[in-house]
Amino acid sequence: MATGLLALLDDVAALVKVSAASLDDVPTQVAKTTGKVSGIVIDDTAVTPKYVVGLDPKRELSIIYQIAKKSLINKAIFLGPAALVLGYFAPAVIPYLLMLGGAFLCYEGYEKVHSMFSKTHEPTDAPTEEMETITPQELEKERVGSAVRTDFILSAEIMAIAYATVANSPLMNQIVVLITVAIFITIAVYGFVALIVKADDIGVHMAQDKFHPTTQKIGRSIVKSMPKFLTILGYVGTAAMLWVGAEIIAHGLPFLHHPLESLEHALSGVPALAWLVKVVVLALGGILLGAVIALVLNLGKKLFKRPAEKVA
Repeated sequence: MATGLLALLDDVAALVKVSAASLDDVPTQVAKTTGKVSGIVIDDTAVTPKYVVGLDPKRELSIIYQIAKKSLINKAIFLGPAALVLGYFAPAVIPYLLMLGGAFLCYEGYEKVHSMFSKTHEPTDAPTEEMETITPQELEKERVGSAVRTDFILSAEIMAIAYATVANSPLMNQIVVLITVAIFITIAVYGFVALIVKADDIGVHMAQDKFHPTTQKIGRSIVKSMPKFLTILGYVGTAAMLWVGAEIIAHGLPFLHHPLESLEHALSGVPALAWLVKVVVLALGGILLGAVIALVLNLGKKLFKRPAEKVA
């Protein structure tokens, strides 16, 4: 009896050692995943602040908290388990879902670039319609809903990439990595968003006369620099959206992936230049793909548009 118990304990100890050794890889896998989704994270961070513009400053942190909470729920409860289920029952579908998400990122990026350079404006003499009144509470709810919908798509990409990174790992590793990535990225993104949104208030507070002149100067600099910073962040987010979307698609298509690898090898002597050239090529490819998608969608809208009712 004692011998059997000792053997069982030995088996349990061996299992614990194997599990511990396996879980030792989790930090590395989380770091690897975070690096792969950095472009999407940058875009998510750059997009979110616009949803609190024009709302009561006292409600800004509450709104960001609502978006962050729903984002974490989507990642940890819906998207993460969905990735695990698909990975178990239909792993071949995941690369196509990733490429579909990549195409969406390219389309969104193209739309942003197009809006930046478009010179067309709505005619000022167009007939105005009576605007629907909306309460601040309804506007806040609408903004939160819109932000959560955008975040859901980006979060789906993040969790799919996270799963693809650990697809060959033990199930426990997959679960731990997905949960860790969901929590870490949500806190990082929305913590930084909260800091950006409240930076003006922090600057105004620091610029008060009761503080040291150096502190006041820093506060005024923060207030003056925030508009430019937000503009630059928007450009960086758009570029990240385009290059990440194109890279996801290129990774799933060998006839695109191999030339990119060859380009990197050709410039391997100067890693920074290799990375820059790759990013530029991917961003341009993302714009081109986004333009094609936009053209197809516009043609589809025209083809399936219902004829306008004739006015008697």
